[in-house]
Amino acid sequence: QVRLVESGGGLVQAGGSLRLSCAASEIIFSIYTMAWYRQAPGKQRELVATITSGGSTNYAASVKDRFTISRDNAKNTVYLQMNSLKPEDTAVYYCNARYSGIYYEYDYWGQGTQVTVSS
Repeated sequence: QVRLVESGGGLVQAGGSLRLSCAASEIIFSIYTMAWYRQAPGKQRELVATITSGGSTNYAASVKDRFTISRDNAKNTVYLQMNSLKPEDTAVYYCNARYSGIYYEYDYWGQGTQVTVSS
């Protein structure tokens, strides 16, 4: 059974840093595009950052230059380093694994981890 388990969330003051981790199991991790999404109360889930199987990254404008996504294929883990955190970064952060092949598509989600940034 595929599992994505996030960790590293918590409460931090504005200007602080956190590093989220997402450990994947039962998938061929290296071929998946990994992503972090977030959902704040009363808002839609939004894409934060992605990293392809080849290591290419992309960021939402609101986090660019503050957040860094990375992956360790040997550990089946994707990370989100979050620096210079702002109260508006407060949300539940979700890990996503997606693979689109010729015949199949796979899309998996973690359970989420809460990040709260106090002002």
